[in-house]
Amino acid sequence: MRGHWTCYATAVRMTFVEHLRNRLALVIVVVFIPVWAVLIYALSLEIALPFHLRAAGRTVTLPANVLNQLGGALQISALITGFMMFVTTLDSASFDRRLVRAGFPRLCLIAAKLTALVVVALCVALYATGLICLTHPTAQPLLLTAALAGGALIYGGIGIALAAVLTTDLAGLVLVTVICSIDLALQSPLATPAAASVIVRYLPDYGPMQWAVSSVALDTVPWSAAGPAACWALVTAALGVSAFAARTRVHRPLGEPASVSPVRSHP
Repeated sequence: MRGHWTCYATAVRMTFVEHLRNRLALVIVVVFIPVWAVLIYALSLEIALPFHLRAAGRTVTLPANVLNQLGGALQISALITGFMMFVTTLDSASFDRRLVRAGFPRLCLIAAKLTALVVVALCVALYATGLICLTHPTAQPLLLTAALAGGALIYGGIGIALAAVLTTDLAGLVLVTVICSIDLALQSPLATPAAASVIVRYLPDYGPMQWAVSSVALDTVPWSAAGPAACWALVTAALGVSAFAARTRVHRPLGEPASVSPVRSHP
């Protein structure tokens, strides 16, 4: 058991070293999130827009700049997390394959990827929540953090899954951006009159968007929105894990013995 924990700790350390090497993503987190949050709030109109909170069974009215800021925070959190997970998974693919071939437990590598996904999603969500709370009061900041983290987890899993089928950073960034933009644009009453349609219930960011608006407009938690968000997070995480396992599968020639794990378990 101790050997497995040592393998897991080693895999986590390697994963976060890979994330810290992604200087572009770190700059986007530190610089672009506050610029985006402030500009989208300051430059949007203050006209009142109705938003259908299907999870709470009611329609609320919020200023357009607040709705745009919430949608923008969800979008940038999802994009950053999805892009970071895509890049690190893609760049470390050959190294991970060599580790598995040497006998390193694949389960430890998968657990490290999921740990990094959760940590990155929480850090980005907390940072974005703090910036939003500085621009206007939020009734439920913890609910807003949960909404942003949920959206980040969903698109982080998508990023891991895309790393198994795409070969360049640009392709991953473009595809994650397109998926996320369509997802949130269909839920914005400013972008489309179909925002109140029943179709939006099946979009990945439906639950996070419902919670994000509820954190500003309500003093209660619409728990019915948690189900779709949890399902999407589990499905995308499962897709990402399956894609990662397939990408690191090693086909040994017939008769070749399996290598010994570099970390030995203690008696």
